[in-house]
Formats: sequence, structure tokens, C-alpha cells
Amino acid sequence: MKTLKQIKRIIVGVIGFTILLIGILLLVLPGPAFIVIPIGLGILATEFAWAKNILEKVKQKIKNKNR
Repeated sequence: MKTLKQIKRIIVGVIGFTILLIGILLLVLPGPAFIVIPIGLGILATEFAWAKNILEKVKQKIKNKNR
């Protein structure tokens, strides 16, 4: 059972980091970087506390900016 959790964590990490990297690349390439980066962080936040903290900070900045 513990092995399945580790495999899930690895898969989520690979997918999340891939999407996050694509989002970072889209900062200099044409594309929706500001949509892709939070998606990557959201995926990573399902398994990693540090990603959840960053995602919460991003959400808070967006809320403050909209006021």
C-alpha cells in the first residue's frame, strides 16, 4: 500500500513539474503562462505541501489585485 502512494507521488510530481516547466517557458514564449503555471502548482499541491503554500500565496495576490 505504501508503494502505491509513493508511485502516485512520483507520477503527480512528474506531471506537475512538466506542466509547471511548460508554464515557465511560456513566460518568454507566446502562450498562456499565467494560466498554465497555477495549473501545474495545483497538480503539485495535491501531494506536496510547499506547492500548496505557493499556490495559496498566488491565490491571495490575485484576490488582493482584484480589489
